[in-house]
Amino acid sequence: MAGRQLSGLDVAFLCLEGESTPMHMGAAVIFRPGAPIDPQAVAGLLADRARRIPRLRQRVRPSLFPPGGATWADDPDFDPHRHIRVHRLAGFCADDPLAVHAAEWIEQPLPMDRPLWDLEVVTGLDDHRYALLLKLHHAFTDGAGAFAVAAGLLDELPITRMFADAHNAATRRAEPRPPLEALRDGVTAAITQAGENAAIASAVLRAARPYPSSPLSAPGSAGRRLGFVRLPVADVRAIRTAHGGTPNDVVLAVVTGALREWMINRGQRPDASPLRALIPVSMRGRDGSWGANQLSGYLYDLPVRLDDPVRRLREIRRSMNRNKAAGPQRGAGALPVLADRLPPGLHRLTAKMAGRAAGVLFDTVITNVPLPKLDLSLDGAPLCEVYPFVPLAPRHAVGIAAATYGDHVHIGLQMNADAVPDAGSLQDAVLKSAAALYERSI
Repeated sequence: MAGRQLSGLDVAFLCLEGESTPMHMGAAVIFRPGAPIDPQAVAGLLADRARRIPRLRQRVRPSLFPPGGATWADDPDFDPHRHIRVHRLAGFCADDPLAVHAAEWIEQPLPMDRPLWDLEVVTGLDDHRYALLLKLHHAFTDGAGAFAVAAGLLDELPITRMFADAHNAATRRAEPRPPLEALRDGVTAAITQAGENAAIASAVLRAARPYPSSPLSAPGSAGRRLGFVRLPVADVRAIRTAHGGTPNDVVLAVVTGALREWMINRGQRPDASPLRALIPVSMRGRDGSWGANQLSGYLYDLPVRLDDPVRRLREIRRSMNRNKAAGPQRGAGALPVLADRLPPGLHRLTAKMAGRAAGVLFDTVITNVPLPKLDLSLDGAPLCEVYPFVPLAPRHAVGIAAATYGDHVHIGLQMNADAVPDAGSLQDAVLKSAAALYERSI
């Protein structure tokens, strides 16, 4: 059974896939059951639930039209057990054996000839805890839309049924409209988008920097390192109360301070050249759909030159307010919007080259993945920690993703193994930056 057509941005993510640039998102989700579990039974439960989620049964199939396009189609050989494995940690000599194992797991590309997802149940953590490692290709959906799919794997709550119903409705074929109405709307949209596309393209060209540009450039490498950091929500709230801004502003200020410290430790001057981040912005919810990637973004020069943590937060707050006032469909950060409007055939021809040139626009990706304020569980075991991971663009040393769940902000660090030999140094820098900002807030 054929599914929806891949959007232009979906195809772009598919075309960016490479041996050293796997384009899947990831997450390490930790559960606390209170007693030892049978990992094979958990894997069987996940397989049963995955079988009932239509999107997880679909793989990419080329389409004749538009040229270079593709659709999601049911995999006739679908078997959820091919996507789900069990692993027990044994490397207790490592500081964080889960991070070490998850790094080896996340660096492996997804097979492109079957549905683009992977799960692993990992036991051997202390206090009977276990982890669920989730890998989902970015062509499948964006970080916000991933929850609509992953929710079906967890124990059902009313909100998860709502997400699933909205997702299933979005994947059904729309009712055909009268030809004249469709033509009129298409012409109007084309004229509007032509002007927007030209403005975005012009902004991208103005934002491009000459090589060598990135202070965090890295050699191409298939190797990865992962880091997990937790920040108390109470500390973030205290910082906001003292200095203003949104929770996202505070997290961005903490990460900026950490990157400043990390650059100094690497022998780099943080005031020598700007450190620019792509900050994705979800466009999801504006049309009620939960399928394709619906992203824009802001390109932002992080104030790593500032030594004072409070000044960094205030500058971030002012700059992000200006970005929000301008809107997510303007400026060079709206490159994903432009990519979504380009024909798939063009992505097939140019995506690899565009990916290698990512460093002329930005040095890292910093994203915040929204999660519901609900108590989630799997087979009755409460979810206690969740660390998201964003794919690394070519020649990037680090990508940063955050998610707030329960009483903590969980930050997932994905690093190029050849550029970052010690993941702990960046983890420590995040904690040190958060502590410095908190100390100025009490």
